[in-house]
Amino acid sequence: MSESGPEAAAERNHGGTALVRSRHRSGAPRPRTRRARALLAGIAAGLLALTAACGGTEPAAAPGQRGPATAVLDNLDPVALTPPPAPALPATVRSFDGAEVTVTDASRIVAADRYGTLAQIVYGLGLGDNLVGRSTSASFPAVADLPNVTGGNGSLNVESILALRPSVFLTDTTSASPAVREQLRATGVTVVYFDPERTLEGVVPQIEAVAGALGVPQRGQQLAQRTQDEIAAASAAVPAQDPPLRIAFLYLRSSAITMLAGPGSGADALITALGARDAGVESGVSEPFTAITSEAMIAAAPDVLLVMTDGMKSLGGVDGISQIPGISQTPAGRNKRIVDMSDSVLLSFGPNTGRVITALSDAIYGHPAA
Repeated sequence: MSESGPEAAAERNHGGTALVRSRHRSGAPRPRTRRARALLAGIAAGLLALTAACGGTEPAAAPGQRGPATAVLDNLDPVALTPPPAPALPATVRSFDGAEVTVTDASRIVAADRYGTLAQIVYGLGLGDNLVGRSTSASFPAVADLPNVTGGNGSLNVESILALRPSVFLTDTTSASPAVREQLRATGVTVVYFDPERTLEGVVPQIEAVAGALGVPQRGQQLAQRTQDEIAAASAAVPAQDPPLRIAFLYLRSSAITMLAGPGSGADALITALGARDAGVESGVSEPFTAITSEAMIAAAPDVLLVMTDGMKSLGGVDGISQIPGISQTPAGRNKRIVDMSDSVLLSFGPNTGRVITALSDAIYGHPAA
């Protein structure tokens, strides 16, 4: 795709510098006396002193406004409620696929979805010892050594699931394709499907739904309330900005997959919680994720780029991201203002959500003054 259009637009907007030539009219008065010249010299010196006192014509960049930063959680593991609960089973729940499912045993849980959310919730409920399998995206330290039942692209491997002899399998209707659902149904494995969307509004219902399926509804209410309180406190502590920053979330997997997030991506809700505006949404992106073009990036004009750490590494770091078409022509690209965060937590929208907002706020705006 030719980039002549956006490049020309950028040149028109930013590249032209007006040259102002000083012209001395023949009839203009000239300072002819030594006293007049001394007076003018004094005025000039005074102006220079005033300029120096005010810090010059270029304002200093505020802390956190230039250069890359990493949003860090002190511990990627969800904070588990204790002591481990005793599930009250059997429990009959309505699965997200519409079926009524009865769970009779929660001693061997396999939890697998695209974001690692379900495994995080199981762990946060205090049932981490019952987990026997996970998805690639559930990579937080406490479960990293558990068998993985998904491939590199997140697709479920039915043979790997069956090999773990799960008493219950937790997944969602996007992770399990219709063909996989038929396979699982034929095996007789107890499967509960959950909402595949990841939003701030969905955090509490998702926690409560998982807890209900595992026979620990009261523990679910406790974890949901704690998580909701943490989200509210983290959002309230975000520094007010006038005007708000424009933040774009980029999904990156090598130079072959570079996507700009839009409405319904999950990142839009996270950006709003950070007191910012979603640059992709405001630029007119209509899908949750759209392939990046120069035109789209220039139109989005983000002040900050938000990315997953592994995605950034797949492009070779900050310099690799700067090579994506259009990035260098945005405020974020010019200032290399890129914030990365671990793939295992950034868009998981599970029990870590409040801590994620706090860590992102610190990375974007800088730590609050002591």
